[in-house]
Amino acid sequence: MTLIRGTALLLGTVLLLTGDLAAQARAGAGPAPLSTGATTVSYDVDGVRVIHRFVTSGDIVVANAYLLGGVRQVTAENAGIELLLLEATERGTRAFSRDRLRRTMASLGTSITTHVGVDWSVIGLRATSATFDSTWAILASRLMEPTLDSADVELTRRQLVAAVRQREDSPDQLVEALADSFAFSGHPYALQPTGTEASLSRVSLASLRDYQTTQVVKSRLLVVVVGNVARDRITRLVRASLGRLPAGNYRWTLPDSLPRLRAAAHTVSRALPTNYVLGLYPGPRADSRDYHALRIATAILSGQLYSEIRSRRNLTYAVNAPFIERAVAAGGLYVTTTSPETALLLMRRELSDLQTGVINPAALEQLILQFITQYFLDNESSAQQADFLARAELYYGDYRRADRFVDELRAITPADIQQAAQRYMRDVRFVLVGSPSQAAVRAMERF
Repeated sequence: MTLIRGTALLLGTVLLLTGDLAAQARAGAGPAPLSTGATTVSYDVDGVRVIHRFVTSGDIVVANAYLLGGVRQVTAENAGIELLLLEATERGTRAFSRDRLRRTMASLGTSITTHVGVDWSVIGLRATSATFDSTWAILASRLMEPTLDSADVELTRRQLVAAVRQREDSPDQLVEALADSFAFSGHPYALQPTGTEASLSRVSLASLRDYQTTQVVKSRLLVVVVGNVARDRITRLVRASLGRLPAGNYRWTLPDSLPRLRAAAHTVSRALPTNYVLGLYPGPRADSRDYHALRIATAILSGQLYSEIRSRRNLTYAVNAPFIERAVAAGGLYVTTTSPETALLLMRRELSDLQTGVINPAALEQLILQFITQYFLDNESSAQQADFLARAELYYGDYRRADRFVDELRAITPADIQQAAQRYMRDVRFVLVGSPSQAAVRAMERF
């Protein structure tokens, strides 16, 4: 789950017109578009789609290979199989034994990372221009020809199962995992891309090898490169490696909308010093105008919750209204508190104010500028720019939308925000980890 939390704390003023605008946030200078000082193009290399941002400043090169589909490629029975595959490839390929792979990476001083999410998985490299080719060779070999030795796979499986078990020991991780499953039951997003102890244990070596053969195909791949490396060099490397994969017949589409279920509460009793509460509700698909409107609405609500519940009432050290950035967005309400009934009552009040109050257009413009500035500060590294371009291409249908992000946010009106709040911020399904009470359950069920 991608919970966008920190940005909203910049918006910790009440935007609704209750008489006093003195507390409104100062204007933030809008950042330069991502295209400044860079040239971005897209091209096909033997059936592999490449988005290439050529940046001459600096010597760091990032290349991410996105395996599209995410949890839509798996079931509850084998959830986590893609993570198991990507992690196991680190232990050797036909071209690079485990020891040689590690020695080579150490001598290059580069890194290859993996990540799985609900919409895609990523294996990506971080290198310099001089070490890019050698690091790419290892990344491609890991995708195309992993050894998948039985002992190595079992070791990797044990490590992933241990990580899943540790989730039970972290109230924040537990409440997030449970909230997804509870809120989006019946949709692929209810599955955990990292898997469960049961699903990881069920993946056999034969099924893992079959998955690599049938699912690592060109039609599932999107490659994004950001850095000082020429197009002909990328073309040569892709053609000699990923371009030789089977074509496959995968076609990326946005997922179906999330199910809208009635408000409900699920509780998990834990002996903790505080309660962890997270409620989620379905949002719009990324191709909807409401997507960005809900993004800003949640940021505004986060600021109001922070001001009222943390600053004024001192009921918590953490409260926000997260925006979950996915192909189909979701929003939520999060708080950790010893007084969940009071906190939830205040959340309902602030949410109602956002849905029914009048938003000042001038103040909204200032706060959107602040939001944009912080958002770009959070996405300024080459790796973050690669993800930004991938999201623009896959969520909005065009990587060039990344450079129109600022204009699209600034076009949001008070009416757009109020409409998004009324349309989506309802039917919240809550999970509470801690010491549940009937009063807290009733309070959660009123959303």
